[in-house]
Amino acid sequence: MRVTMIGGGYVGLVSGACLAQFGMEVVIVEADERKLAALKSGGIPIFEPGLDDLVAANVAAGRLTFTGDMDDALKEVDVVFIAVGTPTRRGDGHADLTYVYQAAEQVARKLRGYAVIVTKSTVPVGTGRRVAEIVRETRPDLDFDVASNPEFLREGNAIGDFMRPDRVVIGVESERAEAVLRTLYRPLFLIETPIIVTSIETAELTKYAANSFLAMKVTFINEVADLCERVGADVHDVARGMGLDGRIGRKFLHPGPGFGGSCFPKDTLAMARIGQDAGAPQRLVETVVTVNDARKSTMARRVTTACGGSVRGKRIAVWGLTFKPETDDMRDAPSIPVVSRLAEEGAEIHVFDPEGMEPAKAYLPSGIIYAADALDAVAGADALVVVTEWNVFRAVSPARLKSLMRGSVIVDLRNVFDPAAMRTAGFAYTSIGRAVPPLL
Repeated sequence: MRVTMIGGGYVGLVSGACLAQFGMEVVIVEADERKLAALKSGGIPIFEPGLDDLVAANVAAGRLTFTGDMDDALKEVDVVFIAVGTPTRRGDGHADLTYVYQAAEQVARKLRGYAVIVTKSTVPVGTGRRVAEIVRETRPDLDFDVASNPEFLREGNAIGDFMRPDRVVIGVESERAEAVLRTLYRPLFLIETPIIVTSIETAELTKYAANSFLAMKVTFINEVADLCERVGADVHDVARGMGLDGRIGRKFLHPGPGFGGSCFPKDTLAMARIGQDAGAPQRLVETVVTVNDARKSTMARRVTTACGGSVRGKRIAVWGLTFKPETDDMRDAPSIPVVSRLAEEGAEIHVFDPEGMEPAKAYLPSGIIYAADALDAVAGADALVVVTEWNVFRAVSPARLKSLMRGSVIVDLRNVFDPAAMRTAGFAYTSIGRAVPPLL
């Protein structure tokens, strides 16, 4: 099959490379000239484990190509994916569908025969219908179908999620479109992947509902962690006791400074707006948005409190900037309000992240010092704040930290370290939802 992917960003690049690995002939259309030039020269504009090798292998095999020419990309194509950005629209929280609709019009003008036009981007309910209208208005003579095929890719594990997914959701209106997409995903039949065929509206809503529910689990355990701190319970034991219940599950029950990234913040906000517009308010989701925003903005207060009420003139080391490990994504990362607030309060801040240093510069205030490595960041620090749980941080021993730091304050917002070990090493250690055991 010949597949065209409109958009060479995270979703488009990962999905295109994986479909090429399935044996499809994939062309990725990228409008950004700089990004296109990088892709053509073998550069990968995002960090995703294994993606560089996957792209290189399929380019070498001739199954994956990149272009800025829509005419060339739409020759004899079977499936056209729209995988462009849908950022939150300023002012109202709705998803901005400008790029989706522009892509739909361009595809309509250039298609030369039947194809299934698929929205891969995360889009509100009704988008597929509007895409179909745009195509019909642009090319009344065109033979086509519109479908929805939402992605469920986790940053840091996107290739595995695409190649071995929990499920594939396909929203279609015709048997012809269903047959085409079933053929596209036929390689997944061998591993018995559930293929869920629904209406277009159902598929669109499924993506938002799934992300909103996961965000709600994260927010729930974060609030439970606050309660644990007040009553002397351990949030990890509580989470384990909950997660072993098959009705609940263990995933997304890890306390922290609040969720960020490219999906949860914008998708929960969009889900809330969809409900409001439809006259069916999603009150739980609305509360999740409010609670998560408040949590991220108050994390710096934990640092200030641990430092005796003021960080002015103190050297603060920050480990981890990206919203999660194994990505370079800084969008809505909890580190942004934490670092910004501490800088406002007069702290001298030294930061380190294995992949997020360069992207972070567009989000963090000026005057931040970017360290060469984790140990360089903590050298001479009065306090250490752990914001993202990269494995490289877990490998640093309490004794090593003690020998490098000037002060003894550690605020662990990801519960990377063992409280007893940190207390024994002489640290004033604060974590999320866990009591620090007394010295014996």
